[in-house]
Amino acid sequence: MSEPSLAPIQAWLTAPMKHDVSEAIERLRRAPDVQQIAVMPDVHLATDVCIGVVVATSRLIYPQAVGGDIGCGMLAVGFDVEATALEDPKVAGRVLSELGRAVPARRRNRRAAIAPPPELELARLSHPTLEAMSRNEGAIEFATLGSGNHFLELQSDEDERLWLMVHSGSRGMGPAIRDHHLAHGEDVGGGLRALDATTDQGTRYLNDAAWARRFADASRRAMAVEVATVIEAVLRARICWETVISTDHNHVSLECHGDRNLWVHRKGAMPAGLGQRGVLPGSMGSLSFHVEGRGHDPALCSSAHGAGRALSRTAAREKVTERALRRQMEGVWYDYRLANRLRDEAPAAYKDIRAVLRAQKELVKVTRTLRPVLNYKGT
Repeated sequence: MSEPSLAPIQAWLTAPMKHDVSEAIERLRRAPDVQQIAVMPDVHLATDVCIGVVVATSRLIYPQAVGGDIGCGMLAVGFDVEATALEDPKVAGRVLSELGRAVPARRRNRRAAIAPPPELELARLSHPTLEAMSRNEGAIEFATLGSGNHFLELQSDEDERLWLMVHSGSRGMGPAIRDHHLAHGEDVGGGLRALDATTDQGTRYLNDAAWARRFADASRRAMAVEVATVIEAVLRARICWETVISTDHNHVSLECHGDRNLWVHRKGAMPAGLGQRGVLPGSMGSLSFHVEGRGHDPALCSSAHGAGRALSRTAAREKVTERALRRQMEGVWYDYRLANRLRDEAPAAYKDIRAVLRAQKELVKVTRTLRPVLNYKGT
């Protein structure tokens, strides 16, 4: 009896894949109903399914190919002020301090919680446990940043205009939704569990994952409103919502590719349909870009979601000293008191974002280049 045919893989890489990454993708390739895989240039190892991978199926849903931070993504929006307004250290320090108060990293005091939009509160999750969590943990984590590689950054474009970039996700709700549904998934081997999109269980996951995407998007927009309040108070500048770009990079959606409707799972990959706007961050000390998708179907109309890690967090903490971080962050305002805790987020821990762009020139085109001016991260 012949072996089932393997799903085709196409890759856009900055360097040959590491052996453990290649092995993980091969396991995924052999999973049932996997029709196509696209590997982005920011690919790196993660639990179950690598970050920077796009997977298409015809019927089965793989929550691990979306990941826990469902709806994690980017928001960019401009202000009507030049970035030179932050050249004064006292002004930059005040903005950084106010951002820390306006946008908590972990959770809000319940009395200071920001209400999600009504349509999000009216939408129902599939299980009472998840519903209860959304009213409790979800309510106090809404419009909070999170830690790790999540950030708020004020940036300057080529014309010295000030921009905001927000990177955050669904906070505790995303992992709770993933874990709840994985418990009901079928073990298909290779450490993976799947749900059938045509069954009630698959439909329930898709409903909850879509809710998490909306939660994450609304949370980023609410944080941008809080930042706008700070910028107005300190710089007397206005946020320009007509410039907003919003995208996410952890999701599953039904899309038409070629002549087939496919369930496209993106984990650390941004949709890049023809003309679709996106946000491609570098590291906290390097350039970022606004881009437009080229609609490249062999890549399942996808793009890298950022520079991607070159070093694991453990390796970065071993190799990057506090002094090295300060050197790499020269010219960018950040909370110097957190330097030791930010070493695993140092620019040296990430791939060269320009190399990522070169590797995926078929996938997106750059529309705006931005340099970091002030970076705020939760720890």
